[in-house]
Amino acid sequence: MRTADIGGTAWYVDTASGKVVVTVDSTVSQAEIAKIENEAGANADALVVKHTPGKFSKLIAGGEAITTGGARCSLGFNVQDGAGTKYALTAGHCTNIGSSWSIGTTTGSSFPGNDYGIIRHSDPGAADGRVYLYNGGYQEITTAADPSVGQSVQRSGSTTGLHGGSVTGLNATVNYGADGIVSGLIQTNVCAEPGDSGGALFSGSTALGLTSGGSGNCSSGGTTFYQPVTEALGAYGVSII
Repeated sequence: MRTADIGGTAWYVDTASGKVVVTVDSTVSQAEIAKIENEAGANADALVVKHTPGKFSKLIAGGEAITTGGARCSLGFNVQDGAGTKYALTAGHCTNIGSSWSIGTTTGSSFPGNDYGIIRHSDPGAADGRVYLYNGGYQEITTAADPSVGQSVQRSGSTTGLHGGSVTGLNATVNYGADGIVSGLIQTNVCAEPGDSGGALFSGSTALGLTSGGSGNCSSGGTTFYQPVTEALGAYGVSII
């Protein structure tokens, strides 16, 4: 897709209809939409263009806050390697900006292209396998999987707490403009705001993703994207605690 040339766009293939769904944020002009349609040529009828409020951006600012310097993100899921060493998964655009975090030290980071990173816990005993629900309760996480379109999901993050919605697309690619392009993402209608980045996307006791970015906010709604957690687990050779 040539939409990779235009910031503020995201796209995925709707496997049910065979159409390419292109989501555009508020920065994309009608002329740019026309350019996308023109470059599709004879395949233009296979495009579905959807608008979302706000601007796609990385959401810097298991759900709880982690900090480095003056930046704040959210912890996704606590994990461990074969030796039992405890780590935390979060967004790669978070681990890219700091090596020393409130919970430990960055040991891996992948962004753009992907959006996952891993932090080794300085206090292994603090690595809780649950996700905080921001109501005093916690959700046990026992496994990880890839979601399906239409699946009901929840997201936990340190700015806006717990919010829910559904998966609207898979294998989505989002262009964050100057911040780069990330592919293979889960697209949802769950809201998020800066500081929620890296936070947990889950369904019941199943870990699904790490908050990457999106548009809008939790007052007006919006579109959000998540790094599949299964890819991050495989990349680092770790498993859910």
